Amino acid sequence: MREAWDCAEVFFYTGAMILTRMSGNGVAFLLFFAFLATPAFASKLPLPADTPAILDKIYSFDLQGAIEDARRMQAEQPDHPLGYLLEAEALWWRMWCTSAEFKYGMNDARHRAKLEADQHYMHLAEKISSLAAAQIKLHETAEMQFYAGTGDAMAARLYGLRGETRNVARAAVRGREHLLRAKTLDPELADADAGLGLYNYYVDTLSSIARVLRFLMGIPGGSKQEGIRLLEHAISDGVLTSNDARFYLALNLHRYDQQYEKALTVISPLAEKYPENPLFQLARGDLYAKLGRKDKALVCYRAAGTAKIQDTEFEKHVRELVRVSIAALGAGTDKDTGR
Repeated sequence: MREAWDCAEVFFYTGAMILTRMSGNGVAFLLFFAFLATPAFASKLPLPADTPAILDKIYSFDLQGAIEDARRMQAEQPDHPLGYLLEAEALWWRMWCTSAEFKYGMNDARHRAKLEADQHYMHLAEKISSLAAAQIKLHETAEMQFYAGTGDAMAARLYGLRGETRNVARAAVRGREHLLRAKTLDPELADADAGLGLYNYYVDTLSSIARVLRFLMGIPGGSKQEGIRLLEHAISDGVLTSNDARFYLALNLHRYDQQYEKALTVISPLAEKYPENPLFQLARGDLYAKLGRKDKALVCYRAAGTAKIQDTEFEKHVRELVRVSIAALGAGTDKDTGR
């Protein structure tokens, strides 16, 4: 189940898609294309002036405020996918957080039940793809191919978190086609490098059984080193995927490579820029804990525990993550959770 989710998350944060990946119960790994050329300069997606402010609200965990702003963008530009993408992104972080658990010394989202409340998110993903497809019929651009693929990607990541491997694969195939076309139209689109980097990274972490399957299916290989390089390029030059690329690079360096010091360097700018985001604080605290810096880990966990969260259910879950994380340090008391 963990591997199915790993690959589903790859697709959204990119603009590229994976097909399937091995899970403990069978095939569930996603696959998308690898584009290994280094761009001489970065292309930027054209964004309305208020987009950075909405993104800042998302990463500061003012998720309701971000949703309201995204809906205003939808009203002003009902035929453009971006407003719907931003609303879905805000909803995604809420779902990711409420699905997270502390296990193996780190906080991570591992599984989610199929909930009726999540259907609106799926409608948004479909809206993004359908609006982009309509624009492509009128005039094809790399931008709209990117959005079309990203809509499928947003559906795929929730399917992956729910363990719906067949739906993941179908969404991945559609998304991959759009993203391949986007890269053909604009090989220097910086935001796509997030997905390309995650693809290279994940393919290089497959188990021996999954590698055999990959070979039999004719799926291209990948390189962690190349993946990290591409992710770093997305971090430095992406306009929509930069923070996501940074978050997932840090998590993957933690999960798979045990490169705790490097992962700490990657996640720290997010935790410092967005101190109100409990997930960034938890991720940073987990790394400090792995490095044996318990005092600093405790500071991060307490910061997560005192974060102002508007949603009661959401807040309760964060507090529980903080409680368990602090308990793992051997330093937990009620006051440590911020309650």
